[in-house]
Amino acid sequence: SQSEQQILSSKLECVQSIKDGVLAEAKCTESNLVTPFSQKGSGAKTQTQSSLKVFQVETETLYKKVDSEDLYVTSMLYEREQTEREVTGGEVTELVWKLCLARSASFETADLFMTLVFELRHLSLEALKALWQRSSFKCRDNWQPLIDALPSCATEACVVLMKEIIASREVEEDKVEYYFWSFSFIPKPTSGMIESLAPLLKSPGASQSCFLGVTALLHRFCSAYNSCDDVPAVQSVVKTLGKFLGGNCTVEDSEGLSQMQLVLKAVGNAGLAAASLAPVLSLCASLKSNPIEIRLAAIQAFRRIPCSVRVSDLLPAGD
Repeated sequence: SQSEQQILSSKLECVQSIKDGVLAEAKCTESNLVTPFSQKGSGAKTQTQSSLKVFQVETETLYKKVDSEDLYVTSMLYEREQTEREVTGGEVTELVWKLCLARSASFETADLFMTLVFELRHLSLEALKALWQRSSFKCRDNWQPLIDALPSCATEACVVLMKEIIASREVEEDKVEYYFWSFSFIPKPTSGMIESLAPLLKSPGASQSCFLGVTALLHRFCSAYNSCDDVPAVQSVVKTLGKFLGGNCTVEDSEGLSQMQLVLKAVGNAGLAAASLAPVLSLCASLKSNPIEIRLAAIQAFRRIPCSVRVSDLLPAGD
C-alpha cells in the first residue's frame, strides 16, 4: 500500500543488438537502492553492469547419434534402474535399521525410505513375513519404517502382508485406516489381492475405509481386465455386498440405516464389478417403505454401472 514505506528501489536497463536473427550483444545495468538509508537518491546503493557478446557462431551443431531402439517413453515418477542382483530379507532388515538411526526429515532418510520401498517389491510373501517378524519394531518417536513403506510397495505379496497385519490388529487404528485408503491407489491390482482382502468385509465392525478401499481396488481391477465378473475373487466380494443388501435394503434401526448407506456407497464404488446387483438396487430404490436416504443411495449406486445393464428399464418410471 502507499502508506507503507518502500524498502528497496530497483532498476534494470538492458540494450540488445540483434544481427541476422542472432543476439549479437547485450549490455545491462542494474541498480538497487535501500531507501530507508538514502537521501536524494544517494546512500546504500549497489550497481551492477554486465555485458554479453557473441564471438563465434557454429555453422553446424554436432550431436551424438543415438540408436532409436534404446529410447522409450515412460513416466519419470519414482523410476529407478532395475537391479539385477537378488534382494535378500537380511539386506532389507539392515535398511530398516539404518532408517531408524538416520536423522528425521533429512535427504538421507528420504533416499533410504525410497530404497526400502523398491526393495520390498522384490521380496516374496514368505520373505516379507520373515522381515515383519524381525523388523516390526518401533524407532524413536514411535516410527515404524516398514509399516509406512508397505502401502507404497503395491505388490500382491505386500498387500497380503498388509491384510494379515490388519487382521491381527498389530498396529494402531490410524495405520489400519491408512492401509485401507492406500488400496485405492494400487496401479495394477491382481485377483490375488482381492481374494486376500475379501474376508475383511465380513469381519465384525468393518470400517467405512475398509468397504470403500476394497471396492475401489475392485473397480480399478475390473477397469483393466475384461470379464472380471468371472473371477472368483470378484464374485466373492460382490456376493458379500449382496448379502448386506438383503434383497431390498430394508433396515430396522438407525445403526442399520448407516450400515446400509455405507454398503450402497461401496456398491457404487465397485462399479462394473457389481453390475449383477443392479436388479437388487432397483428394488431398493423402488420400495416405498424404505427410508428416502436408502432409496437415493441405491440410485447413486448405479453411478459406475454401465448403460449396457439398462438402468432405465430397471428403475421404475415416475417414482
